[in-house]
Amino acid sequence: MHKIATTLLLIAVMQVCDADTIIEVPASPEKGFNFPYLIKLPENLPSGDRLRLIVETNNTGKVSDDFSIHYAAAKDAITGNAVGPWLSKRLSLPILMPVLPRSESQWENYTHALDRDTMLEDASTIKRIDLQLLTMIEDAKKRLHKRSVNVGDNIILTGFSASGTFANRFSMLHPEKIAIVVAGGLNGTLMLPLSAIGEHKLNYPLGINDFEDIADKPFNRTAWLRIHQFLFMGEQDTNDAVAYDDAYSESERVIIHSTTGKNMQPERWLNSQKHYIDSEADVLFRTFQGIGHGTNGKIHQEFLEFVQKNL
Repeated sequence: MHKIATTLLLIAVMQVCDADTIIEVPASPEKGFNFPYLIKLPENLPSGDRLRLIVETNNTGKVSDDFSIHYAAAKDAITGNAVGPWLSKRLSLPILMPVLPRSESQWENYTHALDRDTMLEDASTIKRIDLQLLTMIEDAKKRLHKRSVNVGDNIILTGFSASGTFANRFSMLHPEKIAIVVAGGLNGTLMLPLSAIGEHKLNYPLGINDFEDIADKPFNRTAWLRIHQFLFMGEQDTNDAVAYDDAYSESERVIIHSTTGKNMQPERWLNSQKHYIDSEADVLFRTFQGIGHGTNGKIHQEFLEFVQKNL
């Protein structure tokens, strides 16, 4: 599966889709990323300004060892109306989306959610995909600069469902790289800025107890507290990833149920919020009434206003 990713594209390809420019960048192991990524430049993109780059990771929504399925899903997503692509259109900002696999044969590696198994992977092409994404971002900045599109150091990170969970965890791993987070569909469960709750140690991705072992650096609490965060759930969302073995191990499930709650809503979601509020994180929490595992135009308008306010 992974070999396909490194040979799928030999050169970067540019195409125009609905007046937007899509740049397809091939995998480049020599540069530090083993999978391709996409950039969308929306119509009327300003040139010469110090813009923010939006980043949203791909979320195929299923496992497959056929990399072309993940590639096609990412191409559909970056031109669609998910959180990041929608904001890209409304704000006329460039967006980057990596094309990361989610394997069927190695189903325990929930790459699209940046789970513990993925972060511990040491011998395959998915090793430290968080660092691979950082390298993609730096590579994209150079490509954009050649087009007279200059983006700032810190990104706008977005996501929903698995990609929302990825955004939540990535923002704790690399907060110094992020200005704004907009993430939702979070299963009522957040990575907490705590090492333990009571007798329960919170290892990654539940908390920061073993953060240095996972990230090879200390947790940068100061930088994390500076991120402007918009974290949301639909009040009728019943999509609870905690119940599934690809997302959480049994030991993680027991700790979650014992610390923040067995019921995703309202118990676990409200308890997770409390720990962020107690930490004095710069976060706006929203629970949208009448909404399940999804969004709508009114909700997207709130995203837009939040990002505009904090740009």
